[in-house]
Amino acid sequence: MIRLTLFLTLLLGIPAALADPIDRVEPPFWWAGMHNPHVQLMIHGDRIAQWSVSLEHPQVAVTDVHRVESENYLFVDLDVRSTFQGGTVTLQFAHENGENFQHDYAFHTRRKDSADRNGFNTTDAIYLITPDRFANGDSSNDTLPELKEAANRDSSVGRHGGDLAGMIQHLDYIADMGFTAIWPTPMLENDQPEYSYHGYSITDFYRVDPRFGDNEDYRQLSLQGKAKGVGLIQDMILNHIGSGHWWMDDLPTDDWLNFQDEFVPTTHYRTSVQDPYAADIDKQEFANGWFVKSMPDLNQRNPLVANYLIQNSLWWIEYADLYGIRTDTYSYSDKDFLTEWTRRIMAEYPTFNIVGEEWSTNPNVVSYWQRGKDNKDGYVSYLPSVMDFPMYDALRTALTEDEAWNQGLIRVYETLADDNLYADPMSLVIFAENHDTSRLYSLIDEDVERFNIAMTLLATMRGTPQFFYGSEVLATSPKTRDDGAVRSDFPGGWAGDTRNGFTGEGLTDTQRSAQEYLRQLLNWRQEQEAIHHGDLLHYAPHDGVYVFVRYTEEQRILVAINHTGETRQLSNERYAQAINGHLSGTDALSGETLSLDNDLTLEPMSALILELH
Repeated sequence: MIRLTLFLTLLLGIPAALADPIDRVEPPFWWAGMHNPHVQLMIHGDRIAQWSVSLEHPQVAVTDVHRVESENYLFVDLDVRSTFQGGTVTLQFAHENGENFQHDYAFHTRRKDSADRNGFNTTDAIYLITPDRFANGDSSNDTLPELKEAANRDSSVGRHGGDLAGMIQHLDYIADMGFTAIWPTPMLENDQPEYSYHGYSITDFYRVDPRFGDNEDYRQLSLQGKAKGVGLIQDMILNHIGSGHWWMDDLPTDDWLNFQDEFVPTTHYRTSVQDPYAADIDKQEFANGWFVKSMPDLNQRNPLVANYLIQNSLWWIEYADLYGIRTDTYSYSDKDFLTEWTRRIMAEYPTFNIVGEEWSTNPNVVSYWQRGKDNKDGYVSYLPSVMDFPMYDALRTALTEDEAWNQGLIRVYETLADDNLYADPMSLVIFAENHDTSRLYSLIDEDVERFNIAMTLLATMRGTPQFFYGSEVLATSPKTRDDGAVRSDFPGGWAGDTRNGFTGEGLTDTQRSAQEYLRQLLNWRQEQEAIHHGDLLHYAPHDGVYVFVRYTEEQRILVAINHTGETRQLSNERYAQAINGHLSGTDALSGETLSLDNDLTLEPMSALILELH
């Protein structure tokens, strides 16, 4: 019968219709009404480049088709008119031998006011989570036969089974703690044979790792979190992929990767990007070298790679209704690509927010990447925020030292004095620990008073504070870096856990006290305009006491840190500019009203927050 049909088709001159041979189209769908009317489809299928592509539609047109070294790819440019309301369009594929087939492509309708979404900002407190180590809400997806690595909770570097279901189940806990945004480490597919739990070796840019759940589960985390006042920040990786990415079996072009024919490691000399004296080879080896052999480095100078990554970021913002982006290893990507990536995202979502990771304790290096910085080399960035690694280093070092000349909280004071290097220091993201550092509580020798000082500084200083899951229950680790230990399981996230950080069951009195301190602090912070948007005035540490005030015309909040083992007096005369004529203040956490007629007494190793009135 098949032979008869083919014979009649050839005899009558009717084109032969084939089954659709396409195995991937990325993005898998798009939206009508985007600011940029163009979208580029990556189409993959067996020898798909041998086919021509056309589209008959009054509001969507094929404007260009790009063929590359691999004949299994086509890159198809579509132009979408602003009047298009969405729907399905049909791409027509024709072969010179007379065969043809069709492929439908969907354009969705954007949610109302999607372009006007606000990103995370200084009103927020961000909760950083390693999803595999937070809570296992669905044990049925811990090990899946189609993915290389199985669960092994006995291994500190194995998969433990935490997932989207577990995160969704504990959104109420997160909101109750006072966190208003979550930043999970990457949740896209990482089909690697080992170390896949951390998420930084992506093997499919459009698929949530099934061991976490599926794309709809991820979207539900965002939507249900938003309903509870908790926005979702996606951790994005532009610099590299995992060696198990499906591209690696069939790279589209000869220059899809940097050092595509041989492994060359990055030097990590991040200063070479802005060093006026840097040799070209140092710049190239830093930006183009690979982190490790299992992380191939993407060549964003290839416009097809660049466009793919930009569209992928836009797709996830729109699909998952994101509240922000945290960009991994920011400076390791091509700097001109980063300009275009940030420009296009911010053009699409003008009040969105993106924070970049530039792990340097030198504020001159970090500030280079922030939007608005007048760089001497003329480099222009559209990145709204950067992670404040200089403050991270100053805070951690200060809290491990006794107060003395040139050590202790003077480090925090002098780091803030460097804010003149930033275009917008108030927009920095501040933190004392993350998934790549030792746990703060261990670093400070499990001193809960110093820990509370750190939490107070993060909650009241300029910037948007970020906290690391488990810190609230005093999670520990070796003082030297041990990723598996740092990213330990949150107590109570697994059936059978004897301690439960979500309910308090089995926690020590010290753990419960620290958790309650942070809960009070962050819930208080949510209502404080002076903390969110106020100016900052600070004093050089004196006699082990560091004082600063956050203020607007309507509100004034004084913060006093006694970083010594003895009581100290807060002199009204010395701090008159901060007090500014106010007669009393309310302790933000105890509610006690304190008179400012006389000097205040600061308890040893303590933090005081006063709402002045």
